[in-house]
Amino acid sequence: MTLELRKISIKDVVFGDAAGIKDGVLCLNQKELTDLVMEDSRVKAVSFDLAKPGESVRILPVKDVIEPRAKVGGEAFPGIFKETMDAVGEGVTCALKGCAVVTTGPIVGFQEGLIDMSGPGAEFTIFSKLLNIVMHITKADHVDQHEHEEVVRMAGIKVAHEIGKLGTDYADYEAVTYEWGNIGERYALYPELPKVVYVCNCMAQGLLHDTYFYGRDCKALVPTIVSPLEFMDGAIVSGNCVSPGSKTTTYHHLNNAVIDALFEKHGKEINFMGVVLNPLMVTLKEKFRDTMLTIKEVQSLGAEGVIISQEGFGNPTTDLMITCQGLEQRGIKTVIITNEDAGVDGMSESLPDSVQEANAIVSTGNSNATILLPKVDRILGELKEIERVTGGNVDSIKEDGTLLVEIHGIMGSHNLQGNTLLSATTI
Repeated sequence: MTLELRKISIKDVVFGDAAGIKDGVLCLNQKELTDLVMEDSRVKAVSFDLAKPGESVRILPVKDVIEPRAKVGGEAFPGIFKETMDAVGEGVTCALKGCAVVTTGPIVGFQEGLIDMSGPGAEFTIFSKLLNIVMHITKADHVDQHEHEEVVRMAGIKVAHEIGKLGTDYADYEAVTYEWGNIGERYALYPELPKVVYVCNCMAQGLLHDTYFYGRDCKALVPTIVSPLEFMDGAIVSGNCVSPGSKTTTYHHLNNAVIDALFEKHGKEINFMGVVLNPLMVTLKEKFRDTMLTIKEVQSLGAEGVIISQEGFGNPTTDLMITCQGLEQRGIKTVIITNEDAGVDGMSESLPDSVQEANAIVSTGNSNATILLPKVDRILGELKEIERVTGGNVDSIKEDGTLLVEIHGIMGSHNLQGNTLLSATTI
């Protein structure tokens, strides 16, 4: 299996009559995008705006962030647009780097967040460094909360895919080629290097805490071996409203930081054997079942070492810990990535669960630390919704226009795949 990822550097985004890319400038036709979104009768209204790095702009409440991608002669984000689909992770895929589609509008669930394009808040999110195409979506009155999430998710992916198609005939790109053989071929590679597997925990708990694999809700899945190249083609799509700081957006899945790091070390320090996608379930019985099945899949790949990334916080830490424990007890060295919820003063118990075997932890920082964000010139979205966002409260909006929030409230501030600017050190 061979995937050629064509990375197209987008230097600016503008609105105009003729959609296309010229000299690195992405031009979008607002009416065409509006008509595309309004094909869904559940959408009452949609508008588009641009937010660029360094501007005095605040976007909230952000639901998802998606990097525009499309396949040459195929379809990225399989299972989203139609019933039939082809497996992805091979062929040619175009990725528009440096820009993203950001969905906002009236809040769906309380766990949505904000993006500041400048000021101190911008230093806590990778999304402040992107040219953001912001969609403000209002649902039809009859649409309930869960359908509201679906409407926004589908619209965001649809627009990102449509924009991505503009890159399929653009000639100026950096091509990166990935090779991914069968298990036997991979096992035989680099016999002198340790075999490493990545366990990607993903939300599958319902109540607006979901992830989609080839368009299927992950609640219907058991732990599954997945090609890392499938991530790059949009086989995994975010559909959750988990805490914004630790939320894995679709952008994060497309640019999975653990997968990128493992490919960088592959053949040099490790033999990267594969990925196990583990749905995070609700009941303790389901957690123990999926832990058992995850460990079986990891062992079938011949792993000597494992990296596990968490998603969400609270009860998902139990999945993280018992999987780590089971792997370590079988002699498989395991590193986990998690954030900490140590209270605003940093003195509270930072993890809701732990095991003695979890002795190699990468922390993405204390999500409860507070930050005072300055007043901005332009709000894209609904400022009042900060009162209902994780990390915000009814006193967040100050009389002088400043905003007091926990780091939790900033989109991707302590992303648990490590695609973040925040970390922690031992003192």
